[in-house]
Amino acid sequence: MHTAEEYSRIISLHFSPDVVRKPMMYNLAKKFDLTFNILKARISPREEGHMILELSGSNAAFKKGISYLQKHGISIQDVAQSITRNESACTHCGLCTALCFNRALHLDLKSRKVVFNDAKCTACSNCARICPVGAMHVEANEEF
Repeated sequence: MHTAEEYSRIISLHFSPDVVRKPMMYNLAKKFDLTFNILKARISPREEGHMILELSGSNAAFKKGISYLQKHGISIQDVAQSITRNESACTHCGLCTALCFNRALHLDLKSRKVVFNDAKCTACSNCARICPVGAMHVEANEEF
């Protein structure tokens, strides 16, 4: 049961092939009473893995869980940075909407404009890579 000091952050995990087969997320829940919501994952046996997840629990449990992951060789980056859009630079071409799997960017059919809902954004940065005019900006990640 989480306490009043509930803490939640979106983090990016990168892990080596030897960690892929270990129950790391299960252990976060079981050992540290943390809940997680997987927002994006690319995990293959015998290959590197990458996962973006929202991790929630008490502040103390969060710190212990992060330490646990780091002790097992998992690289962790904070994804709590924002992806922003330069409204005046955006031409509303819609290229970004094709790569936005969480629909944080979508085309409004009435106005024919691209709408950006940053609350749905998982900071995957696909939009920034594809934007032909550079209207999407990713803030630098903070290493834990």
